[in-house]
Amino acid sequence: MLIRYKKSLEKIAMGLLSFMPEEKDVKKLQQTIKAYEENPDWQLYLWKEEDVIGAIGVVIDDQQQALVIQHITVNPSHRDHGIGRKMVQGIKEVYQDNYTIFANDVTKDFIDKCEDNL
Repeated sequence: MLIRYKKSLEKIAMGLLSFMPEEKDVKKLQQTIKAYEENPDWQLYLWKEEDVIGAIGVVIDDQQQALVIQHITVNPSHRDHGIGRKMVQGIKEVYQDNYTIFANDVTKDFIDKCEDNL
């Protein structure tokens, strides 16, 4: 199930985001988490089953009524089980009535793959 990020889950979220090649650098990773904590337009969600095993981050542009999926990652031991697709679907359920949903250059290939399999 998709849950909203909170500070108590910071280390788990950082661990998940560190699986993304762009977020390997610790300083970059800390800046990313700080942006999710401080910028109301940045929203980070975590996927929880028994444990938290995935993360998906979005940036909301209210003026353009657009939402960009900018981060998506799943714990490697839980990959290829449809978790990423479930997270994308969860974001759509929350936001698609009010926003047009896009991917960025980093998430585009994965989002396109999810669309093909829905």
